[in-house]
Amino acid sequence: MNASQALNAYRSVGAHGAVTDASPHRLVTMLFEGAMDRVATARGAMERGDQQTQGEALGKAIAIIDNLRAGLDLQQGGELAQRLRDLYDYMEARLLTAGQERDVDALSEVHGLLGEIRAGWEGIAPERAGG
Repeated sequence: MNASQALNAYRSVGAHGAVTDASPHRLVTMLFEGAMDRVATARGAMERGDQQTQGEALGKAIAIIDNLRAGLDLQQGGELAQRLRDLYDYMEARLLTAGQERDVDALSEVHGLLGEIRAGWEGIAPERAGG
């Protein structure tokens, strides 16, 4: 995912803040964090019985995951990119199931998967110049 795609994806789901100075790597990290925040919001709304907020949060989480998938380079990324694509597909399916069946466990599962991918992504962060 290039910096422009990441920035547009982040903005398209209602994110706010100073993202213009963020590196492409940081922008992708912010997408993971945004998706995790939306899943957590959906869970809280589900537990409160707030269907509108739940639906909005799930829709935004799915949109972020769609953008993460769209940023994959399946040719250059090889098997890893293909596996991530499949995992993103799985997470979206679980989010849809969660919304339809009020399945809090599905939300917890997706939140955990996003956290694991984010941690891996942060582990390959490019070093900053000068320290």
